[in-house]
Amino acid sequence: TFLTHGCFLDFKEKEISYQVIPWLPPEDYNKGLKNNFDFFIEEALGLQCSHFLRRSDIMDSLKNENFDLVIVENFDYCPFLVAEKLGKPFVSILSSSFGAIDFGLPNPLSYVPVLDSLLTDHMDFWGRVKNFLMFFDFTMKQRQIQSAYDNTIKEHFPEGSRPVLSHLLKKAELWFVNSDFALEFARPLLPNTVYVGGLMEFENFIAKFGDSGFVLVALGSMVSTFQSQELLREMNSAFAHLSQGVIWKYKPSHWPKDVKLAANVKIVDWLPQNDLLAHPRIRLFVTHGGMNSIMEAIQHGVPMVGIPLFGDQTENLVRVEAKKFGVSIPLKQIKEETLAVKMKQVIEDKRYGTLWACGHLGLGWSLHITGGAAHLKAHALQQPWHEQYLLDVFLFLLVVTLGTLWLCGKLLGMVARWLCGARKLKKA
Repeated sequence: TFLTHGCFLDFKEKEISYQVIPWLPPEDYNKGLKNNFDFFIEEALGLQCSHFLRRSDIMDSLKNENFDLVIVENFDYCPFLVAEKLGKPFVSILSSSFGAIDFGLPNPLSYVPVLDSLLTDHMDFWGRVKNFLMFFDFTMKQRQIQSAYDNTIKEHFPEGSRPVLSHLLKKAELWFVNSDFALEFARPLLPNTVYVGGLMEFENFIAKFGDSGFVLVALGSMVSTFQSQELLREMNSAFAHLSQGVIWKYKPSHWPKDVKLAANVKIVDWLPQNDLLAHPRIRLFVTHGGMNSIMEAIQHGVPMVGIPLFGDQTENLVRVEAKKFGVSIPLKQIKEETLAVKMKQVIEDKRYGTLWACGHLGLGWSLHITGGAAHLKAHALQQPWHEQYLLDVFLFLLVVTLGTLWLCGKLLGMVARWLCGARKLKKA
């Protein structure tokens, strides 16, 4: 059953049938994943894709359906190859931040930060130097990851019609980006890039804390890999300092027996995250910084304290901090006092506003700019032309390169003269 919400009010509920085709990766896939995450990204995904495309029963079933359109997700490049193999147009969903993949958008490096640079759109000279150099590192990593599919492409596509992955990304008819103008830094977009981001069990617990409200803690599906007993102890102690109730997504069966749960904390195996973020008494969201969680928090105007665990989460939370939606604390810095102070700071800070429903989009934007609209304009509008086009960065790197070559030449000349002088002394 598909039910469309939001601005598309003319869409109606429709019953449709669909088929789920389960399949398993090769036997050595999980072993490689456990041993090395880099293997998973750079090698295992390619092996998995080859295994998938060899399944003639699955590929024949997909061809027989004669789909009009294929929707792919960008985390794995294999769906792009499947769509190409089927010969069907496709649209892609970008579930991570913009910088995680290059699909042809203009990227002015003077104000569009590269993935993992941890920069904002307001870069000083050294920030732009760092961003420029990290762009080459990012490009090399992208090529390295894409090269993991080279053997798959050679095996499953005839010579002369073998796709190039970097070109295939740009072949997508549309890119649905799981984000919003409110979170992203202002940057150039193409017309085919579309932003789409955006219980009784708990009521008795929430009611106990009255107007103080409650804090929601949900750190994603990978949290068990990173949460030690010491970290749980520090977080639990920090929550005890709050006047709010705390609803924490954590398996009760895994809770350490020697750690006494704070009186204001409720741990649950599962929770309706989006519903709780929409609750009128929520005061704070403690999140790992996954894009879906951030977009849900932004939709409901809930401030955040982010604890990034891996992947694009640190980068996502840089945007959260830059947009004043909350603060971020590195995992290694999570201590009772630090976390308690940060949570109280965000809860009590009145700078955090709320967003509007898309049904009142025009009114919402009009009201929005009365509170300031600087974030809607690219920082390039405030940059001198030589900064915007990185001329100062090019000049600096040129001087450093030429200076290094000159110094090396001088040193080699000195060594050569010394060697020649030593030979003359021996002959004499």
